[in-house]
Amino acid sequence: MLYTLFSPSEGKNRGGTTGDKSDILFGHAPRKEILSAYDGIVNSGDMEAIKALFGIKKESEVTPYIEDLFTAPKMPAVERYSGVAFGYLEYQSLPKEAQAYLHRQLIIFSNLYGSVLGGDMIANYKVKQGNSVGEIAPDKFYKERFSYQLDLQLMDHEILDLRAGYYDKFYKTKQEYTTLKFLKGGKSVSHWAKAYRGIVLRELALHQVDSLDAFMRLEIETLKVEEIRTIKNKREIIYSIID
Repeated sequence: MLYTLFSPSEGKNRGGTTGDKSDILFGHAPRKEILSAYDGIVNSGDMEAIKALFGIKKESEVTPYIEDLFTAPKMPAVERYSGVAFGYLEYQSLPKEAQAYLHRQLIIFSNLYGSVLGGDMIANYKVKQGNSVGEIAPDKFYKERFSYQLDLQLMDHEILDLRAGYYDKFYKTKQEYTTLKFLKGGKSVSHWAKAYRGIVLRELALHQVDSLDAFMRLEIETLKVEEIRTIKNKREIIYSIID
């Protein structure tokens, strides 16, 4: 089976369903400390501490996130995020079987929840990338607690790592994996890299891609393979963006 590793986004969709008791990757217990620390800050009434955690300056923008994390409405992680990559994924327009593929074979690295499957139910939250939650640094917290579990989860499976480099701090695989690089005019792109990660993820889901060999046979509009590099356990596929 092919697992795709993915980044979260700052932007999130509001709403969801209440009373959900569904499981989450590796369970809730290993996350209790950081989730409780987050909930304590959010409901403390200390607006300066809340704005600092969220990375928000305007008090009016804080309100949507002031709720009890544990009883707040939940929705699938892949549906919760609304940033550039998720905009190009267009989850809501995918057929049910493509959505189910993302629920079971996509792993998103959340700045609060750590690694979650695309179908795991999470609340609306706000943690600016790089910020600590109280005294807890999420990247160190999850690297220490989840690396071994992720190694076991991904063992004997193939990995396509579409995360931004920052999320290597949460988990660095020891087994072979594949990454993608996008060039336009011979130069690496940033905004469009996010967009094309979403486009690639959509194609994976639509075609139910279950191996790297199948991925390499996939033709993606406006992308052309220029080079494939292998360094140690990392294979990097370099694409040119064609206008």
